[in-house]
Amino acid sequence: MSDPARSERLLRLGLPSKGRLAEISAQLLAEAGLNFRRTERSLFARCRDMPVEVIFLRTDDIPVLAAEGAIDLGVTGADLVAESGADLVHRLDLGIGSCRLALCVAEDSPIATAADLHGKRIATSFPRITRAWLAERGAEAHFVPLSGSVEVMIQLGVADAIVDLVETGSTLAANRLRVITEIGRYETVLVQNRSFHDSATADRIVRRLEGIVIARTYSLLEYNIPRGQLPAAESITPGFNSPTVSALEDPGWCAVRAMVRRGEVHAIMERLEVIGASAIIETRIANCRL
Repeated sequence: MSDPARSERLLRLGLPSKGRLAEISAQLLAEAGLNFRRTERSLFARCRDMPVEVIFLRTDDIPVLAAEGAIDLGVTGADLVAESGADLVHRLDLGIGSCRLALCVAEDSPIATAADLHGKRIATSFPRITRAWLAERGAEAHFVPLSGSVEVMIQLGVADAIVDLVETGSTLAANRLRVITEIGRYETVLVQNRSFHDSATADRIVRRLEGIVIARTYSLLEYNIPRGQLPAAESITPGFNSPTVSALEDPGWCAVRAMVRRGEVHAIMERLEVIGASAIIETRIANCRL
C-alpha cells in the first residue's frame, strides 16, 4: 500500500544558494509565510506549511534548470534569464536586486557610440544580450566571454570595451572606466517552467510574494483634514479604489486613510500640510492583498 506522504508531489522552488541574493530571497519567502529550515550545506529544504521543496542552486543555473523542468519555480536575476535564452513564464518582479547593464570603455577611449564598436573586442558575461543589442544598431564585435573580473580586461589589453552590471559606479572609477550607455535594467524575478501545471500551488506562492512586494512599496497614510479641503486631499491621496474617509466629532473635520507610494511619502505630507491637514501619520505595511 502506497504512503500518501511519499506520493505527494512537491512543487520544486529554486533559490540562490549563496551571496546577498540568497539572503534577501530567503527573507522574502519567510515574510510570505514560506518557512523552511536549511541545514548546513544541504541543497534541499521542505516548507513547513505548503507542499513545496526548496532547492538551493547557483543563481545563473536557475533559468536553465527551470526551463528543463528540474525545478518548477525559480528566483533569479532577469538579466540571467535574458542571457540564458530560456523559454520561461515570468510570474513576478520581486522588487529586489535592481541593477543596470552598461557598456563601458576606458576614460580616454575614443569609442562613443555603438557604431564605434564594430569590429572591436568586448569582454562580458552577457554575450547574448550584448550581441542582440549591437545587432539592432548594425554593429558586430568580437566577444571575449568571461564569468568574472570583467572590469580589468581593458587594462589587460584583452578588450576595447566591456559590458557589465553596474551598481554604484565606484568599481568603474577605480578602474578608470566610463559608461557610454545602458543596455538594460534588471531586477530579481520569479519564473516558472512553461510545462508546469500545478497552478494552484504556484498561484498561492505568487500571491503571497506579491503581497510582500506591494507592502514594501507602499505605506498607509492617515491624517485629519477640514471637510472643505477633502476634495483637494483626495486628489493628493486617491488610494487604490478610493481613500477611507471617516467623520470626526467636530463636523468640520474628517479623517482620511490611504495607501501611498513609500518613496513619495515626504512630498505628499508636505502637500497635505499646505492645504491644512494635521496629525499626519505614516504606518509601514507588512503585508497586503489588492
